[in-house]
Amino acid sequence: MAAPKKGRRPAGGQSRPGRALALIVIAMVALTGGMFWSGHTTPRLGIDLAGGTSITLKAKADPGQESAVNETNMNTAVDIIERRVNGLGVSEAEVQTQGRENIIVNIPRGTNEKQAREQVGTTAQLYFRPVLAVANGAPQEAPTATPSGSASPKPSASSSAPTAGEKSSATPSATASTQGRALTEALKAPSPTPSGSASPSSSATPKATGTPQATPTPDPAAAALEQKFTALNCLDPKQRTAAGQGVKPDQSTVACGEDAPGVWSKYLLGPAEVDGRDVDDAKGAFDQQRGMWIVTMDFTDAGSKKFQSITGKLSQQADPQNRFAIVLDGEVVSAPSVRQTLSASAEISGNFNQESAQDLGNILSYGALPLSFQTQSVDTVTAALGGEQLEAGLIAGAIGLGLVVIYLVVYYRGLSLVAILSLGVSALLTYVIMALLGPAIGFALNLPAVCGAIVAIGITADSFIVYFERIRDELREGRTLRPAVERAWPRARRTILVSDFVSFLAAAVLFIVTVGKVQGFAFTLGLTTLLDIVVVFLFTKPVMTLLARTKFFGNGHAWSGLDPKRLGAKPPLRRTRRTTAPAGPVDPKEA
Repeated sequence: MAAPKKGRRPAGGQSRPGRALALIVIAMVALTGGMFWSGHTTPRLGIDLAGGTSITLKAKADPGQESAVNETNMNTAVDIIERRVNGLGVSEAEVQTQGRENIIVNIPRGTNEKQAREQVGTTAQLYFRPVLAVANGAPQEAPTATPSGSASPKPSASSSAPTAGEKSSATPSATASTQGRALTEALKAPSPTPSGSASPSSSATPKATGTPQATPTPDPAAAALEQKFTALNCLDPKQRTAAGQGVKPDQSTVACGEDAPGVWSKYLLGPAEVDGRDVDDAKGAFDQQRGMWIVTMDFTDAGSKKFQSITGKLSQQADPQNRFAIVLDGEVVSAPSVRQTLSASAEISGNFNQESAQDLGNILSYGALPLSFQTQSVDTVTAALGGEQLEAGLIAGAIGLGLVVIYLVVYYRGLSLVAILSLGVSALLTYVIMALLGPAIGFALNLPAVCGAIVAIGITADSFIVYFERIRDELREGRTLRPAVERAWPRARRTILVSDFVSFLAAAVLFIVTVGKVQGFAFTLGLTTLLDIVVVFLFTKPVMTLLARTKFFGNGHAWSGLDPKRLGAKPPLRRTRRTTAPAGPVDPKEA
């Protein structure tokens, strides 16, 4: 018989358990150090644990454009709303789709929660429209356009070079003797004019007798727009909301704008020349030289050409027709005047404070949505309710963990130490990774996520039980502990991998097909399933290999959980050599 080659390990043998243990220790130290270095030593809490506001938005499309409510536009809207809210510093906000036409916005309690709620509700498309006329927000009996010099105070737009901002204390007003003429001239203005809604009146043709005809009839569209403008009451919230609804970008419209708390003006606006998607970046900034807050804007290449064209026209007009209105959700959020032709960059200066400058910059940066949305519900979530549920969940988890530990101690005795240490390593890795994933990918620990972590205790304990039972089966076959540990590992490994694969697949499918907080449960379940594999391969198996070399476990102590007598082990199998019958005297007869 040929002797076995030296250096060959038996199947399933553990070559260097110390390397595996060193690897997982290094990983734990590195992750823990990264957690303390980043300053995020606790997992980020979700809205149900931290408290805050949950807003449900329903998408709606303009008549005839119902196909616009699709997955692509919804995902784009989610991205823009998330950037808009996070632009206020609310980095914990969660924005996600629910079903085909709903978006859920969860804003945890914070310093900017109120501003975020206001901007989430402002979800229509953003347009830059030329101002044709301005008037007081109340309805008038006669056509009322603010004559030059009596417009309400609004910021001014200028080039990026520092210029002094103009502040005015004038209030919207109008006089009956000049308002009708001003509005008529605005509707007739050659640049800019409302497309298809206003045109100069036709000139009269004298008859042969020399007598002129009657006064020409104005354009019906212009007359209707004039009537709508004069009748608009911006003091009525319903009229303010309905003013710009259903108007296409290439049509003229009317809109309201708030100059100061409770002080409203109404605007006659031309077709949109630039929309929010043409804005590359905008932000509120403090100008040190002038000691004032301004809003800076940068446009895309296409937006620069459009903005240059419209500002070139507006800069040649008299007030208020040298203004462009920034219209969001049918409301004028700002109407700065233009003093010169602008291109790739511009600034808006005026009577801003820090909050108003940052709000306008945020709206300009993230205001262009491919759909309009209607607020379905706004719910306030208190941290006390989530805290009570978390406490109850943690108590339930502690009870479950305690029962698992008791079972392991009673049934597996000394082996329970391996299981408890493995559970501790898994818990530490889970906590550290959750704390790091908060700032990294925005993961927030909510109640379903806590439930997923509790369920994972059973999955992890199941892996230990599978391995322990395989080792016991080998001992029952009459083998000693060291070869039993190595021979049991390949069989247990296949079972553990299959079991964890099924759990991870279920978590992945649940994460993909669900929305909202259920995804937190699925994410945590999938994460802990992966960590179970890491812990079993790099900690549990190497530790068992090392313990098998000790007298307490190797000799099968009664409290080790591996006592061959208690397991009903068979006597060691011994090979017997087959021999022939012994030779004896031969019977002469048989011979």
